Amino acid sequence: MRRLGTMRYSSVELLAALILLFLATPFVEDMQQGPRIEAGLFTLVMISAGLAVGGRRKILAIAGLLLVPTLIAQWSHHLFPELVSPVSHLVMGILFMGFVLTHLLRFILRGSQVNAEVLCAGISVYLLIGLLWTLAYMLTGHLSNDAFTFVNDPDKERTMTSFNAFYFSFTTLSTVGFGDITPVSKVARTLTIMEAITGMFYVAILISRLVSMYAPAAAAAESEPDSEP
Repeated sequence: MRRLGTMRYSSVELLAALILLFLATPFVEDMQQGPRIEAGLFTLVMISAGLAVGGRRKILAIAGLLLVPTLIAQWSHHLFPELVSPVSHLVMGILFMGFVLTHLLRFILRGSQVNAEVLCAGISVYLLIGLLWTLAYMLTGHLSNDAFTFVNDPDKERTMTSFNAFYFSFTTLSTVGFGDITPVSKVARTLTIMEAITGMFYVAILISRLVSMYAPAAAAAESEPDSEP
C-alpha cells in the first residue's frame, strides 16, 4: 500500500482504529464523559484515515484541508453545544469520508496482489461506508425530527444520536434491518436505500476483485515447479 498509493501510514493502523471505535462505542456513550471519549475515538479514526491516504503531498494537503475544519467544528460542538451547531462538522465529515473512501477504493482496484494491506483496506472501506452513512443519518435526524420513527422502549432516547445512527447504519449496510428504527421522510428513505445497495454491490465487487488478483498469482505459483528441468 505504501508503494502503490505512496501511503506512509498503513491501512492496518486505520483498521485497528476503526475496531477500537466499534468496540468502545456501545459502552462509552452512557458514561458521564462518554460523548467526549467517543469524539476522541472518532478523531483518531479520522486522523488515521487521512494519514492512510496521504502519502502524496498533494493528497495529504487536501485531506488536511478537509480534516482540520471538521475536527475544529466537532470539538467546538462538544465543548460548546449550545453555541455551535453539529451541522457544520457533520457536513464536513461526510465530505472527508467521501474523499478517503475514493482513494482507498482506488488503491484496492489498482492492487496487483492480495496482501494484508489490500485486505485491511477492503475491510476499512466497508466500515467507513457505514460511518459515512452514520453521519448522514445524524445530519438528517438533526435537520428533521420526524425523519425517523422508533418503536423501542418509550423510556429510551428516540433521536438519531451517534449510537442510534451508528446502529441503524450498519444494520442497513448489512441488509439485516431489525425494524426498530424506521425511516419516514423521503430523504431518510432514499439514504437507506442507497446504503443497502452500496453495501451489497461493494461486497460483490470486492470479492470479485480479490479473486481476480489472487487467481493469476496462484496460477503462477503452481506453474513454477513445472518449469524446472
